Amino acid sequence: MIDAPEKRKKRKVSLPVQADVIPEYLIREMLNGVPYYYKNYQQVLTGKKHIEDIMGASSLQSFIVSYLFRLLIKADLETKYHILVSEPGLHIDRRTNLSGDILIYEKAQLTPDKITVKYADIPALVDVEVDVKVDMSREKDFEYVMHKTQKLLDFGTGKVVWVFTESQKVMIAQPQQPWITYDWNTTLEMLDGVMFNIAQYLAEEGITATKRTL
Repeated sequence: MIDAPEKRKKRKVSLPVQADVIPEYLIREMLNGVPYYYKNYQQVLTGKKHIEDIMGASSLQSFIVSYLFRLLIKADLETKYHILVSEPGLHIDRRTNLSGDILIYEKAQLTPDKITVKYADIPALVDVEVDVKVDMSREKDFEYVMHKTQKLLDFGTGKVVWVFTESQKVMIAQPQQPWITYDWNTTLEMLDGVMFNIAQYLAEEGITATKRTL
């Protein structure tokens, strides 16, 4: 009688999640070939939420974007600039597609023939970003912000303005200059003398924003 071979113990193997098993419609941005998904995209995969539930901005984020946009309109800059809102897309190269909250272009650069149904493929004069809106389970917010900002500057963007609602900070990055982070009660310039102070504006509107504590 031949003994049956000893059964091998099965080992549990943790396989990395492959990007191609996640639907493309959950990708918010591509940065250097790496897909960045919408925040809370996992809840869509498990059926707890619909895609529409995770795509929108918070009321505070939208309020700040509206405030900055109104400042630009009041300054009567539309004769010189195109001011794009509603999360305009930006195609940098075949491995990078990004989006912003406000993109400001000189009309001489964003000419009528370049305004199409596709993402813009020329650098903005100013790119305004309010908060990180992608899933950060793979890396820290800081690293993503640094990578995206550098990519925008390398592409030719003149100024990148980041507003962070949780830490109540504003970071301004420009080519060949130090990237400086300010408390958001600081009065700062977007462009052409258009100044903004987020904390002051929120206080005037009676809005209290909760600051994240470390």
